[in-house]
Amino acid sequence: MNHQALSSFIWSVADLLRGDYKQSEYGKVILPFTVLRRLDCVLEATKPDVLAEIDAKQSLGINLEPFLLRKSGASFYNSSPIDMKKLMGDQDHIKENLYSYMQAFSPAVRDIFERFDFFTQIERLHKCNLLYQVAEKFATIDLHPEAVSNNDMGQVFEELIRKFAEISNETAGEHFTPREVIRLMVNLLFIEDDEVLGKAGVVRTIYDPTAGTGGMLSVAGEYLAELNPQSRLTMFGQELNDESFAICKADMLIKGQDVANIVAGNTLSDDGHPHKKFDYMLSNPPFGVEWKKVEKDIRKEHEQQGFNGRFGAGLPRVSDGSLLFLMHLISKMRPAVDGGSRLGIVLNGSPLFTGGAGSGESEIRRYVLENDLVEAIIGLPTDMFYNTGISTYVWILSNRKPSHRKGLVQLIDASSFWQKMRKSLGSKRKELSDDHIADITRLFGQFLEADLATVLDAEGKEISRQLINDHSPAPIAPQGGKVKLAPIARAFKNSEFGYSTITVERPLRDEQGNIVLNTKGKNKGKPMADASLRDTENVPLSDDIETYFKREVLPHAPDAWIDHEKTKVGYEVPFNRHFYVFEPPRPLAEIDAELKQVTDRILTMIAGLSA
Repeated sequence: MNHQALSSFIWSVADLLRGDYKQSEYGKVILPFTVLRRLDCVLEATKPDVLAEIDAKQSLGINLEPFLLRKSGASFYNSSPIDMKKLMGDQDHIKENLYSYMQAFSPAVRDIFERFDFFTQIERLHKCNLLYQVAEKFATIDLHPEAVSNNDMGQVFEELIRKFAEISNETAGEHFTPREVIRLMVNLLFIEDDEVLGKAGVVRTIYDPTAGTGGMLSVAGEYLAELNPQSRLTMFGQELNDESFAICKADMLIKGQDVANIVAGNTLSDDGHPHKKFDYMLSNPPFGVEWKKVEKDIRKEHEQQGFNGRFGAGLPRVSDGSLLFLMHLISKMRPAVDGGSRLGIVLNGSPLFTGGAGSGESEIRRYVLENDLVEAIIGLPTDMFYNTGISTYVWILSNRKPSHRKGLVQLIDASSFWQKMRKSLGSKRKELSDDHIADITRLFGQFLEADLATVLDAEGKEISRQLINDHSPAPIAPQGGKVKLAPIARAFKNSEFGYSTITVERPLRDEQGNIVLNTKGKNKGKPMADASLRDTENVPLSDDIETYFKREVLPHAPDAWIDHEKTKVGYEVPFNRHFYVFEPPRPLAEIDAELKQVTDRILTMIAGLSA
């Protein structure tokens, strides 16, 4: 059974709840029951061994937990003789027996159900006389690992969360990221390290500060297990939403990860992994969410700790905290001498260019570019995420760049790499195919500069597309058709994104047109500046300011001068500008001829109507 069919089957439980529960409340019952049944199925095979171990060692008065964990074959256990199928044998005491069964789980599992506030729902179901029927429904679902893989189970959770978020008008995208976007990010994260990761016994750490349901961590684990079954990826994460945290923790528990590494809470104001450094990091922080609630804590860290804390480079505007997560991740990088780190983060377009020279955003961009941390920025198609149709970008950063990447940033415009989904999911109407992911990964992995050649027939319809670079020939245009070339991947020096903002002053003049001079202060005897004529110019870092001023300003304003005290250095990444291709308009005669044809056709139709 695939995950969609399975989630549809579980969704049918909602029919039982209708009337006693609002639609927006279905998830409070279905999600924890799904987790409970999954854990029940995982432990079923080793249940007799665990119970036998309890009988054998209970009288010794020792801590049974390590023995029960070993016998269960998992990182959790249940010491009760009851399971979900046995619960069905005593309808009159279903509530008491279910409580007893859940209390017999190991502490990490009990915490999961407390995060779901599951005991409140059990009480409510019991009062509505629905508890037995709902439990019976779940007891019939086969969620054994042999029938439903961990990967499929993760997708079931995500599908259910998406459905519940839709009917309760919540933001589904806050909880998880589309799987194909995660696969792309994981490919980009590991591609340059495949040789190292393929060695026997390799152990690496990965961290997601906005873990959601754990999808990014799971896909990274699957990638590494496929590449090298002898490797081990230790997963760390933090999540603010209690339901998402509970599912992430359950998922990690089933995978045998140390669930103590998954922490609840706000990453920005209460770092759950202080002083820890990681080999790899992934994150899809919420887009454009303000950080006013935690502003006091963040400003305190910025002002008191500076670069010894996480936010030394600067603070973005309160209306968008995306760049705070970027700086948080950078603070978690291992020093380059200890092997360094690589991270991937999904951001909207705002962090690329918002804020002028000297602003918090510009200073953060300045920090990452002047420290040569940015390897690549990949522009994704619109309509890729469940909760927004805006353009998004994957940033790949590393403090251990290979020599051929040093001092450079690769920009990849993958906005045309998509296929239409058979059925839209929220705002998500497009998806990346396996071929798209492979193409983007190859462009990044081989550090290519490339163009996209689009072949059009005589009628202007697209026939095919092809990536071309220095090593591949351009396709030949068909008869009457043409080939359109557009840049798809480019490399730039870090300094090319920098500029100096200079303040250009003009003299104040009296009514007779004479220049007014300053009568005191350090500028005594010099022309007084006219604030109404003040202007600014952005000068690329590669240009000499005085040369630029003489070339671009003085010919138009011979009396102007630069106020050097106000000069600031800024950085921005004008992503779309680097991939814009000018298409000249059609000849005027051609447009006139077409308009005449249309006009003649309309006149003929009118004449036909009046005849």
